[in-house]
This record gives sequence, C-alpha cells and structure tokens, in this order.
Amino acid sequence: MTGKELDFQEIFTTFQPKILGYLSRMLGENEGEDLTQEVFVKVEKSLQEFRGEARLSTWIYRIATNAALDRLRSSSFKQQKRECVPSSGEDVTEPEDHNVWTGEKKPDVDQQLIRQEMNSCIREYIDQLPEDYRMVLVLSEVEGFKNREIAEILEVSLDTVKIRLHRARAKLKESLGSHCNFYLDERSELACDRKENCDR
Repeated sequence: MTGKELDFQEIFTTFQPKILGYLSRMLGENEGEDLTQEVFVKVEKSLQEFRGEARLSTWIYRIATNAALDRLRSSSFKQQKRECVPSSGEDVTEPEDHNVWTGEKKPDVDQQLIRQEMNSCIREYIDQLPEDYRMVLVLSEVEGFKNREIAEILEVSLDTVKIRLHRARAKLKESLGSHCNFYLDERSELACDRKENCDR
C-alpha cells in the first residue's frame, strides 16, 4: 500500500500513542510530547512519498528515530539534560498505574512503590547507555521489533544490530548487577534495592 492510499488520520490514531511512548522513553516526557508532534507533521508531509517498500510502522519509527537522534545530539538538549539532573535521593516521579516497560497493571500501592523503584533504577541505567545501544534496546525489548526491522529503522546492517543489542544487554546487566540487589518479595514478585555505598 502506498502513501496515496493511506489515511493520515487513521495512521495518527494508530501510531501516535506508540511513538509518544517511544520518544518519551528516549528523551523524557516533555521532549517526547513535543517531538511526537513534529514527527507526525513530517509523516503527513512525507506520506505521498511512501511507496510501500518498507512496512508502514518501520517507516514511521525511522522518522521518529532520526528526529530523536537529532534532538539527543543537539547542544541545547545536552545543556538542558545537565541542568535537569536531580540531586541524589530526590524523588522526581510519582507512582504510575502501569509498568512503563511491560504495560502491566500494578496491583496495589506497595507493589507500585516497589516497581516504581525498580523501573526508576532500570530506566536510569538504560539512560546511561550510549545512544546507539539505547536505541536498539528500546526498539527490541520495549517496542517489540525484530532485529531485521530494527536494521531497517536505523538504516544499519543486521549484524550491526545484533552486535549493538548484545553489547547493550551486557552493559545493562553489568550496571544493574553492580548497583542493584534483585530479590523475590513476599508475593514472589521481582523487586530490587540499590546497593549501598556504590557510585552511580
């Protein structure tokens, strides 16, 4: 199906929540919202050029990924990131009603607090990965794309995706192992505590 046969409003309804979630994970909620609007302006303008040579989802995520990379590499974003780093121990998020990575509903307040800490911990160390590793990890583990699709989105080889994904998982595992203690709580659900006296 080509761009001439596609309805932009239908595309927006289908993909806007997914792209918003993706960009928010990569850039933060406020940046994610702003950039999502820009992405769909580009999608609408470029829709006539879409010839169906790639899947529509792959094409849209490629536009979103290029926009995210441009923003991540901009000096203004890097400066803003430095200015917005929270002080140690400062709680900057409220408990969410779902796991940001899996979409699971949280059963009660205690579980919310446990998983909030775990999500915050995992998200912190994902954010510290080099952007190339972070991209492939989020596209694979969160967005659910296959390696070949990730290669199309990032416009790199399949081998490059496999190498980056392997290294991203290894780095994340190493960081979490060094800084977090994982255990099963009384409900046999996975929880974690930050290790004391370790530099982050």
